[in-house]
Amino acid sequence: MGVRSGNLIGQEPLSVENLYVDDNLDRACQRAIDFLMAQQRTNGSITDRGHELALTALAIMAFASIGIEPSESTPQGQTLQTALDFVLDPKHQNEFGYFGSHDGSRMYGHGIVTLMLTEMLGMGASVQQNRITHERLDKAIALILSSQAIRKEPKLNGGWRYSPGARDSDLSVTIWQLMALRSAKNDGMEVPAEAIEEALGYLRNSFTGRRSGDEVTGEGGFSYTPGQSRPSFTMTAAGLLAMQVCGQYDAPEVAAAADWLLGHKPTPTERYLFYGLYYYAQGMHQMGGTYADQSQQIVSDLLLSRQRSDGSWMAPGGEERNVGLVYSTSLAVLSLSVRYHYLPIYQR
Repeated sequence: MGVRSGNLIGQEPLSVENLYVDDNLDRACQRAIDFLMAQQRTNGSITDRGHELALTALAIMAFASIGIEPSESTPQGQTLQTALDFVLDPKHQNEFGYFGSHDGSRMYGHGIVTLMLTEMLGMGASVQQNRITHERLDKAIALILSSQAIRKEPKLNGGWRYSPGARDSDLSVTIWQLMALRSAKNDGMEVPAEAIEEALGYLRNSFTGRRSGDEVTGEGGFSYTPGQSRPSFTMTAAGLLAMQVCGQYDAPEVAAAADWLLGHKPTPTERYLFYGLYYYAQGMHQMGGTYADQSQQIVSDLLLSRQRSDGSWMAPGGEERNVGLVYSTSLAVLSLSVRYHYLPIYQR
C-alpha cells in the first residue's frame, strides 16, 4: 500500500464543482511544497526547529498527500527520497525499535514516523529503500504493541502516553499509534485484532457523552483523558477520526462527535489549531455529505488566506507557534489535501 501514482504539481486541477477553490488549493499546496523543499538540510532532514525526525516525517506525508513519490526523477521526488533516507538511518531507531528518543519527540514522534513509514511502504525509490522501510516498521510496530500492553488502571487501558513504559494514556498520543497500527494492518502487516479492540475501549472511555445503546446524551465529544466532562475541538476531531480508523463508522460516538463539530466550528484562535484541523479535515471528510462540505469550506477559509508569501503557514500562537513553520505548513497541506485521496489513511 502507498500513495497513488502521479501528483498535482504541474498538472491540471482535479474536476470538482468549484474550480476556483480547487485552483487555489493546488497553488497553495505547490507553494507549500516549494517552501518545505527549501527547508531541507544537507543530511536530508526537513526541519526548522528541533524534533527533526518527527518533522521530517510530517513533511514526507505532506509531499505524499498530493501524489509525490520518492521514485520520481523530479526535484520534488529527489527531496522526498533523501528525506526518507534520513528517517531510515539506523541511528534514529534504538534497539527496541523506538524512534522517539533520537530527537526528543517521544511517543508522539514514534507514532508519526511509524505512520509515515506504513503509508510509504512499497513506494520507495529502490528495492533496498523498501526493504529497509519494512525492517524499521517491524520493530516500530512491535514497540507500539508492547507499550500498549503496559499495565494501567482500567480506564486508561488500551491507550498510550509520552514514553513506551508509561502507565497512563491520553487521546492525543494514542491516535498516532492507532493510525500507525491501522495503516500497518492495511499493508498486510501482523497487527492483533485485540490491540485495535483495546484501543477502541480507551476511545470510548474518552468520550464525554453518555451512551445508552445506540443513543448518546450530553455533549458528544472527546476529551484529552478519560474522566474530563468537557470536549474540545482538537480532541473531538481526533476522537472522531480514531473511531473511524477502528472501523466504527456507524457508532453513536462517531455521529455525536461529528454533530458536535458541526455546532462548534473552529476559529483562528483555536488552541492547537493546525493539529486539530488535520484530524477535523480527515474525520469530517469521511463522514461525507454536509459534514464533508462544511469542513472543506472551513479548512479552506482558515488556511488559504493565511498562507505566507513564502508558501508557509505559522500557527497563530501558543505551543504550536513554538514548533515552527515546517510543522504548521506540513499539517496545513495534509488538511487541504484530504480530498485528493492519495494517502491510504485518508481512505475509508
